[in-house]
Amino acid sequence: MKFIDEFRDPQAVKTLITQIGTALKGVDPSRQPLQIMEVCGGHTHAIFRFGLDKLLPEGIEFVHGPGCPVCVLPRGRIDDAVTLARQPGTLLCSYGDAVRVPGDLGSLLDAKAAGADVRIVYSPLDALALAKQNPDKQVVFFAIGFETTAPATALTLRQARQQGVENFSVLCHHITIGPPLRAILDDPGVRLDGLVAPGHVSMVVGQSPYQFIVEEYRKPVVIAGFEPIDFLTALLGVVRQIADGRAEVENAYKRAVQSAGNAVALRAMAEVFTLAPKSDWRGLGAIDQSGLMLSDAFAEFDAERRFGLKPTQVAEPEGCGCAQVLRGQLRPADCPLFGKACTPSAPVGALMVSSEGACAAYYQYRSPQD
Repeated sequence: MKFIDEFRDPQAVKTLITQIGTALKGVDPSRQPLQIMEVCGGHTHAIFRFGLDKLLPEGIEFVHGPGCPVCVLPRGRIDDAVTLARQPGTLLCSYGDAVRVPGDLGSLLDAKAAGADVRIVYSPLDALALAKQNPDKQVVFFAIGFETTAPATALTLRQARQQGVENFSVLCHHITIGPPLRAILDDPGVRLDGLVAPGHVSMVVGQSPYQFIVEEYRKPVVIAGFEPIDFLTALLGVVRQIADGRAEVENAYKRAVQSAGNAVALRAMAEVFTLAPKSDWRGLGAIDQSGLMLSDAFAEFDAERRFGLKPTQVAEPEGCGCAQVLRGQLRPADCPLFGKACTPSAPVGALMVSSEGACAAYYQYRSPQD
């Protein structure tokens, strides 16, 4: 814990809270409360886990963003994965959170309970290892996530090709961070004054994907880590920019993020993936050039092509507010299903399933009175 304690130091937190309050005094009162989006669900959980929202002075409200990969996974994509898992002779591998997200055909966990061979893995390399261990089965890795996890999939596919593993394929739903933010900023029903950008995505892509936000929308962006000091430092940077009338991309996570990103990871992604013409997002609809698909050089590993899968589109359950929460138009506790029909043990929407979901954060860290 010695490397974490300094980023949770109570006195340092108090100092930052005071500095944020001072910076707020320089913001026109008519603009307050400021609407600050924490893009990543990891930041949402940090806010509520450590009670940061209750420590901050009045004048700041948080808007929960679309940066949780499980949360933006459309229900139709879950059905695609379930369809593959049900095929005889198939072994489907997935990250843990994704197996509990329900689609119209149920969840991957339901498919496993019904006899499908569904395995939870920690990395795509685990799935590749299973393919080598089970040469009589078709092993499919359900590849989801932003640029954070895409490099691992890319490197695994390179290794699969080098080793000649023919019974391994990928159901690809990797997505990119910029297009959904543009979709939200273009939404007339959402007001944002600034954004706190995710540290882990930025470790890969650097600062450039956020540049359009400051140039076209004149909104400040500050990249943050996930400890209290990290987040509050970034928040202070956002408020100071607003007070000064500036809009810049700042990096408050320099111990992990370089301005140009990770060159090795970016090269691997460029080799294995290409931008898909259009990708579906839960709550945001179809967004042009927002997702990644396998390049022609790796088409043999595309599970959709291998199994002749036709992607499906499935509507959200009646009354589910996940779409509005992801767009910053609704707070989780205002959803009519929250804490009633939708709970962590019996989730209706992905935001209650994911360990980074905004609904899960509200449910875990807030009392009914809040």
